[in-house]
Amino acid sequence: MASQALLVVLSPTIVAIGDDLNASVGAVGQARAISAAVAITASIALARRIDALGIPLLLRLGAALAIIACAAVALSPTLAVFLLAHVLIGVAFACLLSAGFAGVAAFSADRRAWAIGYVAGANALAWIVVNPIVGAVTDLLSWRAAQAVPAAIAVASLIAPRAATSASAPPGQIRTLLAERSARRWIGAELIAYGAWTALLTFLGAFFIQQLGVGEGAVGWLLAGGAATYFAASSHSGALVDLFPRRHLVAGSALLMAALVIAQLSVESAAIGVGIFCLLGLAAGVRTPASSGLGLEQLPDHPGAMMAGRTAATQLGYLLGAVIGGAVITGAGYGALGVVLALGMVASALLILRVDDPLEAPSAHAPGSPGSTNHAREEQGGAASWRRANSS
Repeated sequence: MASQALLVVLSPTIVAIGDDLNASVGAVGQARAISAAVAITASIALARRIDALGIPLLLRLGAALAIIACAAVALSPTLAVFLLAHVLIGVAFACLLSAGFAGVAAFSADRRAWAIGYVAGANALAWIVVNPIVGAVTDLLSWRAAQAVPAAIAVASLIAPRAATSASAPPGQIRTLLAERSARRWIGAELIAYGAWTALLTFLGAFFIQQLGVGEGAVGWLLAGGAATYFAASSHSGALVDLFPRRHLVAGSALLMAALVIAQLSVESAAIGVGIFCLLGLAAGVRTPASSGLGLEQLPDHPGAMMAGRTAATQLGYLLGAVIGGAVITGAGYGALGVVLALGMVASALLILRVDDPLEAPSAHAPGSPGSTNHAREEQGGAASWRRANSS
């Protein structure tokens, strides 16, 4: 929740920041690109040490950096300093998000889908809690004062790791991850999907304000509505994994998101726009935990490295989404952006279908048939070992 709050705070404040710092929405949005580039580098470095350092230490480090980063952003006198402060945002984000998802490895195999659903849902809680409060504080005080909201969540995160434990695993590295063909395909699919999804989230607040005439305070509540549907879907998505193959869940939800993104950025009614965003939240709430669970199974002996790789992929998506999204909006408008993002979601869906899932039952056991899930889990270790042997 703390990691996502560092990014969410930009959406309802982006217009106010631009007005205060005499910059365009596209220029302010590049803060996402900077934090993403730093998070990518930090995640690659973390992949070598995350399993050895342990989850509690990484959470404390990320939370402390997040508090400092929020203060630096709030005190920024110019756009250049504002963008520079997002270097700290990127490092804090990499620590918090990588640790959050890697910690799922401490759960038994039959509870990981449930755990991942709630970890992914915690990201959505930032939209539900942070967006409305940040929007209200921005309206009443300023966007600078609104930085206290993610900082407060980071303080809570600094205290929480006292009760956290780590899963024991041998250290992993990015090259170990990239040596596995299926893992590379999964990372590519995540990169493309997050590039499209986060570009929408980065500029959706500005779309509601500039195109539909919604106030900044109201935008926070509208975005929170979509986040609420995301949380509802992600926290219950574990049941779907027992009924359908994860690859099909990820691909199907990505294709649905492709259609909804086009509708979202071409709508002319705020009420309809909110309804579409809520549907997008449902689809994304199914896709994210199912895809994260699939990624965790690619290298089960290196959960930290795999989830650090996930953070790097998602942040590269943030970077590309911010850069490409800003350029498309400036040159062709929001409607064209919807088409570009939809094409990205389609490409991600096609790529995820080529990823191996060691939990899928063989043909003798249909995905929804009795015993298929348990049988697949019994073969998980052997399937993973066979794939690692092949890659080496």
